[in-house]
Amino acid sequence: MKNIILFASGGGSNAQRIMEYFGQRDGYRVRGLFTNNPNAGAIAVADSHDVPSVIFTREELNDGTLLREVKQYDPHIIVLAGFLWKFPADIIKEYPHKVINIHPALLPNYGGKGMYGMNVHRAVHENKDKESGITIHYVNEHYDEGNVILQKAIAVEECLSPEEVALKVLSLEHEHFPEVIEQLLNKEV
Repeated sequence: MKNIILFASGGGSNAQRIMEYFGQRDGYRVRGLFTNNPNAGAIAVADSHDVPSVIFTREELNDGTLLREVKQYDPHIIVLAGFLWKFPADIIKEYPHKVINIHPALLPNYGGKGMYGMNVHRAVHENKDKESGITIHYVNEHYDEGNVILQKAIAVEECLSPEEVALKVLSLEHEHFPEVIEQLLNKEV
């Protein structure tokens, strides 16, 4: 059995998609959802899939407590699905090339601290970019600077609002993120 753990801070649409995807496949399981936000919608998503949730504080993120908790879930891959805090170096070191993130832009464009969700989509729209998309990448000690695993683009010049950009990008996320996770678990990427 290949164990997946998810980190999320918000609504959990990617967590939902990942849980649905792997819930239909033998040999994989989402073992846990970790969140820094006790009000995250991702918790209800996890509950609906009988996946335990772990809520942690910033102190636990940085003092080794979280690493000890993660180890108990024996992850084969750690997936950041809308997790907004900088990921701790001790977990990255313990699980090299096993921590991945999805970013709602074509990195290196619109990456870095504070560049997430609608902040990214507004910037893309305001700059009148012709395309945007997703970047799935390994996590390192810097925001959005890990090696790229996959990028997929969509045309946004027809989008009338940042919300339209967001919907198109989210569609790409839901289509490709679970597949890339599966490929990584099977070493096909």
